[in-house]
Amino acid sequence: MRNKLYGVKALKMAGMVAISLLVGACATGKIRERVLTLPTIEGASYVGDTDCAQCHDKIAAPFVRSIHGRIADFEVMGGTRGCESCHGAASLHTTEGDSAKILSFASLSSDQASAVCLKCHSAGTHMEWAGNEHALNDVACTDCHKIHQDKTVAPHSLKMAQPELCYSCHQEYRAKANFPSHHPIREGKMTCTSCHEAHGSGQKNLKTEERVNDLCLNCHSRYQGPFVFEHAPVQEDCTICHDAHGTVANNLLRQSEPFLCLQCHESHFHITREGATIPAGNVALDANKDGGTTYPAGQTISSSNSVTMPNNLGAEGWRMAFGTKCSVCHTQVHGSDLPSQTAPTVNSTGTRGWPSGGKGLTR
Repeated sequence: MRNKLYGVKALKMAGMVAISLLVGACATGKIRERVLTLPTIEGASYVGDTDCAQCHDKIAAPFVRSIHGRIADFEVMGGTRGCESCHGAASLHTTEGDSAKILSFASLSSDQASAVCLKCHSAGTHMEWAGNEHALNDVACTDCHKIHQDKTVAPHSLKMAQPELCYSCHQEYRAKANFPSHHPIREGKMTCTSCHEAHGSGQKNLKTEERVNDLCLNCHSRYQGPFVFEHAPVQEDCTICHDAHGTVANNLLRQSEPFLCLQCHESHFHITREGATIPAGNVALDANKDGGTTYPAGQTISSSNSVTMPNNLGAEGWRMAFGTKCSVCHTQVHGSDLPSQTAPTVNSTGTRGWPSGGKGLTR
């Protein structure tokens, strides 16, 4: 009977997974079809760049020095290159002078404009453009790239150099880059694309297919571990504590110490005051239990308690909590292979003790 019930549950679970995959596949297909709809000009044929330059000489001059203008015929699939490789066959436009008989990027939607580019730029991360945040927010390739200019303006045919190009939309990150703690972007030692993939669809458009940490550890490898004594948030996601774009607090911390730490360790022994109630399942208290301190969850701290408490120093504990950085003692917050000294305990009779353990990350 039990095996039968398990079989029914497994079947239901498999059905739910199949439906989820089907819905996800349909959504992706819809996006890709919308993005990759390539505009065409019916009845037109190719005439070559010479005819284009007769009218558009100011555009043609810098274009021949651009990366697109220097492409040879044998480098392009199908043999189409030059103006018509992007603007479409121009015979009707050149004979009739009708602007509607040529692909003008000013009149194309963001999806159509990007589809023209993806006709050639279809390898690598460009394959993921359909699911990219830029594409889903109606940003076209030509919003960042200027195709006709030569490469002396900015690399990769960008309209302007980084980070100014990115800041033109993401203005909040310009402000963060000027906070006291920031990555060396304004110093010119890295750019936005050092971490971000502008064309890909990975998580947060970052240059990593796995955890966010894997990107950070490319540079900050000394924090990689594994460590004997680990700090759970460090293993999960660096951005729990750090804001990579810039902060007022030092070391790119989202808040200054000790307030950042006390968001999780709210009942640390320094801040546990007389008369306070310990919440059940508290992270800091669970850690102290591993060190040998015992007390029931939800127990009210007072001088009459018969159990050992982390700290019972009253106002002194508060001063210690808010006037001291946690990292003064807990210097290895990213993890350590060395057992640490642990904090003293004070029981109801005022007796101090040193619990066993070593997860305090103090050395």
